[in-house]
Amino acid sequence: MKELTIGKNDAGQRLDKFISKAFPEMPQSLLYRSVRTKHIKLNGKRCEPSSRLCEGDVVSVFLNDDVLAKKERSVADLPPVDVVYQDENVMLVNKPVGLSVHNDENGDADTLIARVTKMLADSGEYDPDAENSFAPALCNRIDRNTSGIVIVAKNAEALRVMNEMIAERRVHKRYLCLVHGVPEPKSATLKAYIRKDETKKRSFVTDEPAKGALTMITRYETLKTNGSVSLLSVDLLTGRTHQIRAHMAHIGHPLVGDGKYGSNDLYRRSGRKYQALCAVSVTFDFGGEGGALGYLDGKSFSVPEPDFVKLL
Repeated sequence: MKELTIGKNDAGQRLDKFISKAFPEMPQSLLYRSVRTKHIKLNGKRCEPSSRLCEGDVVSVFLNDDVLAKKERSVADLPPVDVVYQDENVMLVNKPVGLSVHNDENGDADTLIARVTKMLADSGEYDPDAENSFAPALCNRIDRNTSGIVIVAKNAEALRVMNEMIAERRVHKRYLCLVHGVPEPKSATLKAYIRKDETKKRSFVTDEPAKGALTMITRYETLKTNGSVSLLSVDLLTGRTHQIRAHMAHIGHPLVGDGKYGSNDLYRRSGRKYQALCAVSVTFDFGGEGGALGYLDGKSFSVPEPDFVKLL
């Protein structure tokens, strides 16, 4: 039997979600059966899987220890992260090319979130043994071979608010990319439809609506060109997987160094191993909203220009 007191970072969750995080070895079927048979109680009383947890609540679990093993949260010895900005709630980090944000099929333990977790543990801002269910979390993702700003939430409230602001399009990210050719017109807002194929690990674009496809809107501006390649500033009005890479390739201007969406010939001639794409800035436009993160409203943060800018 174990008792867990709900802390600030646990509050607001459904009971079943909390139990799944706190006891990852517990099968879902056992979880729901235990709630039904009162082997899991909330404040000593019968509860429902959908019961919302409040700070100070006590969750009692009357099960064998083999299914109550807490998630292993050892913090590996990893390189530091490049911090652009941080406060008690959030951290903005500059992810380098070649580093995954989370664990992938390669099983590499060195990821951006692992490096962030180590840094926060070393500084004393995060104690994995003191948390029932929360761990530092990324609010946005970028591809392994894309560099630039990633937003990290240090607590559950910051994660909730930032995700809400991102969903409402109140967090604006700007990208720089280098593309083959010269887009015409030099600036435009593009609309198309994109479908992600999980088996092929890539997205496909059409000009007309298609089954399973989502609308994507991409705004670009040509900053400079030498006639062969062009430097673009890009804003995403939607956030789809591989949106910039797929959309620019669709209009005939694939990113330099993009072996997935560009042609093999262009990829070989570029001499680059990775796509020339960087998330260079983020602006928080909360419109007076933002709750616990309201102090970020109107602020912008950026990283230095990426190396591929020098190719022009």
